[in-house]
Amino acid sequence: MPQGDKSRYTDKQKRKAQHIADSYEERGVDEDEAAARAWATVNKESGGGNKSGSGRGRPDTTVSARRGGRIGGAASARRPAADRSAAAKKGWETRRRKAAG
Repeated sequence: MPQGDKSRYTDKQKRKAQHIADSYEERGVDEDEAAARAWATVNKESGGGNKSGSGRGRPDTTVSARRGGRIGGAASARRPAADRSAAAKKGWETRRRKAAG
């Protein structure tokens, strides 16, 4: 398989790479770099092209996908502890009231 050949990848892997590349391009990364990052992510999650005989059933990891949500929270962390606590109490009261009624 020559370098850059994607024939051994499943349709799902190709869709995933395209989606990741589109996301990078929306954030201002040029097209070639976005594609390279996308395929690197797919390879990291699935271990490369899966279109072969007996080994097709190996599950993908979600290590790269999980990372996104863990980066956030900086805005919340800048708020004073009393504000965060008040918001948490308000949310809890709302959930309690809706569950009871």
